[in-house]
Amino acid sequence: MFLPVLAGCTRHSKDEHYYLIATNINLPYWKAANAGFQKAAVQYGVSAEMRGTTTFDPPGEVTEFRTVVARKPAGILVSVASAELMGPEITAALAAGIPVITMDSDAPTSGRLYFIGTNNLQAGRLGGQRVAAKLNGKGNVAFFSIPGQPNIDERLKGYKDALSHYPGIKIADVFDMKGDSGLAMDQTRDYLSRTGANRVDAIVCLEAASGRDVAEAFRRANVKDRLLVAMDTDQTVLQGVKDGTIDSTISQKPFTMALVGLKALDDIHHYPLKPLAQDYSLDSFAPVPAFIDTGVSLIDKNNVDRMLNIGEDKTP
Repeated sequence: MFLPVLAGCTRHSKDEHYYLIATNINLPYWKAANAGFQKAAVQYGVSAEMRGTTTFDPPGEVTEFRTVVARKPAGILVSVASAELMGPEITAALAAGIPVITMDSDAPTSGRLYFIGTNNLQAGRLGGQRVAAKLNGKGNVAFFSIPGQPNIDERLKGYKDALSHYPGIKIADVFDMKGDSGLAMDQTRDYLSRTGANRVDAIVCLEAASGRDVAEAFRRANVKDRLLVAMDTDQTVLQGVKDGTIDSTISQKPFTMALVGLKALDDIHHYPLKPLAQDYSLDSFAPVPAFIDTGVSLIDKNNVDRMLNIGEDKTP
């Protein structure tokens, strides 16, 4: 009578290895994601490891991905820095029988099983509505971006969609900061020095790395009459919202993405999809979803204290 219980307890094994792959993995965002990944691993009794580059390095991420594929893991969760580079690698991994799910940043044409993360178009629209409201529908806006990274491109599109309803708002620049917050900080000084018709009234950080350093540039210039909207909930960014340097930031859930991602990979490992390498996106009877939306919210002075308290309680 105890055999079914024992079988259930031994379903998982430390020999099952799952990997999370990303770039810029030293950022607080990815430390939070890894905390979620490890929590799921502990719950399930499996092995989990985050690998990746410490800078924004799409070719380096491909190298890491190939290294992991060669180990024939139980599953891979990957944030795609370049869909062009990573897409074929995901396709090859699936053909080799390795389940791959994307999180945070997608590669929809790669054949990945599905995407877990933010609706980045919605995130951009949310930020765009905030910018339009704070500028009263008039002003010049500059963006810090990493063109070619799918999630960031989607956010920019969302901002453009929202701002298109306000003819008095112009996009002054979309600056490629190449994942280097120092470049963003230097460029901020240029934006803040512009006057007259070229004045930049609002700066938007579309990714996690630049908000902290752009805010520091605001502080050093003692800027009080420009708008800064950041991305994600680094504690330094939240403190910037609290002290008023940053107007607001868009919050995602990397911890949740990674936790749900490992559990999803584990399920596929134990209950394999047949076939694995198949496009399920148009299949009305697909055994997997196309997209799991983990949610997005805007953090400003009204709710930043709550976020800071959560951060203190949940620090990885």
